[in-house]
Amino acid sequence: MSAGLPEFLALAAAVGSGLVGGVFFAFSTFVMRALARLPVPQGIAAMQAINVVVINPMFLGAFFGTAALALVLAAVALLRWERPAAFWLLAGGALYLAGSFLVTVFCNVPRNKALAALAPDGPEGAAFWRGYVRAWTAWNHVRAAASLAACVAFAVALLVSGKPA
Repeated sequence: MSAGLPEFLALAAAVGSGLVGGVFFAFSTFVMRALARLPVPQGIAAMQAINVVVINPMFLGAFFGTAALALVLAAVALLRWERPAAFWLLAGGALYLAGSFLVTVFCNVPRNKALAALAPDGPEGAAFWRGYVRAWTAWNHVRAAASLAACVAFAVALLVSGKPA
C-alpha cells in the first residue's frame, strides 16, 4: 500500500509537534533555570533578546505550520471518523492546538509582552522577574507536554492506519 495525503500530513505533524515540543522541553528543563540563576537585569535582558530572535521564519514556520496541519488533520479525522486513525488524528490536533498554540497565545506571549516593556535594571524588575519565570515556565511545561503528546498521537495514527509512513 502507498501512503496518501493524510498519512503524509500526519507524518509532517508528528515531526513538527516533536520539534516544537523539543524546543519547549529545552526551555523547561534548562534554559529558564539558567536565566533564573543570572543577576535579575541580565536574566531579563537575555529573555527579552530571546523573545526577539524567536520571531524568525524557521521557528514560526514550525510552530504555525504544525498548527495548520493539526487543524487540517482534526478536520480530516471528523470527516473520516470511521477510520482507525481518526481518534488519534483528532487527539493530536486537539493537543497541539489547545496545549501548544492556544497556551502560547494566551499565556506565554502576554507575559513576553509585559517583559518587553520592562527596563531590565528598573526598580520593579526583580519582583516581576521572579513571578515571570515561575508562571512562564509552568505554562511552558504545559506546552512541552502537549506538543510531545501530540507527536505521539500523530505517530500512533500512522501506526493504526495500516499504511507505511
